[in-house]
Amino acid sequence: MLTDCSSSCRLRLRVASLLGSAALAAASASWAQPQTSTANAWPVRPVRVVVPFPPGGPADILARTVTSRLADALGQQVFTENRGGGNGNIGTELVVHASADGYTLLLLPSAVIANQTLYARLPFNVQRDLAPVSPIAAFPLMLVTHPSVPVTTVSELIALARSRPGALNYGSAGSGGGAHLAAESFRVAAGIQLVHIPYKGTGPAVLDLLGGQVSLMFASIPSVIQQVRAGKLRALAVTSTQRSAVAPSVPTLAEAGIPGYELVSWFGVVAPAGLPAEIARRLNGEISRIVRNAEFREQLQAEGGEALALSVDGFGEFIRTESLRWARVVRDAGARLD
Repeated sequence: MLTDCSSSCRLRLRVASLLGSAALAAASASWAQPQTSTANAWPVRPVRVVVPFPPGGPADILARTVTSRLADALGQQVFTENRGGGNGNIGTELVVHASADGYTLLLLPSAVIANQTLYARLPFNVQRDLAPVSPIAAFPLMLVTHPSVPVTTVSELIALARSRPGALNYGSAGSGGGAHLAAESFRVAAGIQLVHIPYKGTGPAVLDLLGGQVSLMFASIPSVIQQVRAGKLRALAVTSTQRSAVAPSVPTLAEAGIPGYELVSWFGVVAPAGLPAEIARRLNGEISRIVRNAEFREQLQAEGGEALALSVDGFGEFIRTESLRWARVVRDAGARLD
């Protein structure tokens, strides 16, 4: 795997077998291939990118940033369509049943990968029903507490939770999302009891955290970093294996006493299964150029994220590996949604 991260902050996404010059060479060769007539003729009309979450959230903002640049590269309109609901499942199913002609794409979140284990039955299988195109970015979460919680470190938080079983609660953007699974993984690893309070989105959860109705939260860095800097929230750790460039003084959970802890949310682009290989390669090349752009990388880093780039085949292998990893996270946390 090629992870196009800054030198100061490399996210290790457990796909070590894909690292190295071989992946670089394979990706470069794939992007450099002459396009066939299929890819040259495409697109002749607007391209739709389905975002399986409501407008205004991190996924929506990321999708709009990429599609505006992709439209310039393709010389054709590329627009987003928000189809929220079902923890990403509704929008995903819509794309699964669309024509595999390159005119309907999906912004795939890692949450949908986790859904395959969270839900006993789904009307689709990501690896069978969707074709990999390109990854875009990965985002760690930040463990934050309300200042009224008398702790300044992860070890103090664990000690407090053990002394008061079930007294501390945590908010999340909804059951089954990355924040929920991050907190449950932490709870299991630390051997503590926490009460989950799911909200309909990150915004309402952060508001109650600021108000003291919620004790702690695993939140996206952009949603809480300003409050942390203002002293309204206290940052204890980040969920990646490396510290975030946005908050370099905040340790990782592994550093803070939870060995091996890692949970990073990511987003990529996929299409209905059967997408012509020539179109997949052209899209991969254009998206890879976007995420390698210095301005784009700096924008992501300011939001606590890291750009990712892989060949089409490399992204397919990444999805397979991540499916196994997220399944393990869900099973270890004992989380189920039906």
